Amino acid sequence: MQELPVLNNTSTTSRIKKPDWLRVKLPIGESYRHVRGLVDNHKLHTICESGNCPNMGECWGEGTATFMILGNVCTRSCAFCAVATGRPDAVDWDEPQRVAEAINLMRVKHAVITSVDRDELPDGGSIIWHNTIKAVKALNPETTLETLVPDFRGIAEQINRIIDAAPEVVSHNMETVERMTKKVRVQAKYHRSLEVLKALKQGGMRTKTGLMLGIGETKEEVIATMAHLVNVGCDVLTLGQYLQPTPKHLPVLRFVHPDEFAELREIGYQLGFDYVESGPLVRSSYHSQSHIIPGFGRKEWMKSKEQ
Repeated sequence: MQELPVLNNTSTTSRIKKPDWLRVKLPIGESYRHVRGLVDNHKLHTICESGNCPNMGECWGEGTATFMILGNVCTRSCAFCAVATGRPDAVDWDEPQRVAEAINLMRVKHAVITSVDRDELPDGGSIIWHNTIKAVKALNPETTLETLVPDFRGIAEQINRIIDAAPEVVSHNMETVERMTKKVRVQAKYHRSLEVLKALKQGGMRTKTGLMLGIGETKEEVIATMAHLVNVGCDVLTLGQYLQPTPKHLPVLRFVHPDEFAELREIGYQLGFDYVESGPLVRSSYHSQSHIIPGFGRKEWMKSKEQ
């Protein structure tokens, strides 16, 4: 396969014009205002806002949001992420109940929760994670739940708290290929993330991860990463275009065409993923309500092959 070009001139690539396929709808409508009000009134953090998600208008307009627990200040300094880095506030032990109540008020059938990294805490934030999942399930027994978790530094006790709480899907994002990991996820480790996904799968979880494209990786490296993920039993993969949140973050080196995303989706299914979401505006929680159903993505892919 032909390699994706790897560009190095930051001063030039930071000014790459966004193509037409990256146009985003403005957030409008009654449902958007309703979610906006709930988030504000309950003093909740969302990765939709903190991460400058391009799909916020669409998702909030459909009455859904991805909640971010454990504050909005992260102890890590990933070079792609718009979330603030620094010293987080003290743990808010009432937060799990507030999140559960907000999800109840939104009356959503599927909820997504993520968090900042809290490496300064002895438990890595895993107790709040466990309590939040349990609180959401207690108050919203019909709601399915996806949790996008940190790596917890690979500590088994902390990972097992997530497994014990038993959300329908547990996601942990690789974000990029092995060669780029140190540059993109400064305090993370590629193989540690793979081991986290493996431990979650061995604990009976439906597992999921995501990769950003356009920061200097090659197609061969993406496919190799996909193969590594299949080898640790990862069920769901999301592939999306990296967008630079501020001039201080990593520049976009290339805008990947939708046809390439479609090709990688095809390769993902051929490798053995159960569900592959691949496109320029795809983010980890995009269409996540479809990711909980075992066999759904593969069934739809097989149906498309027959047409």
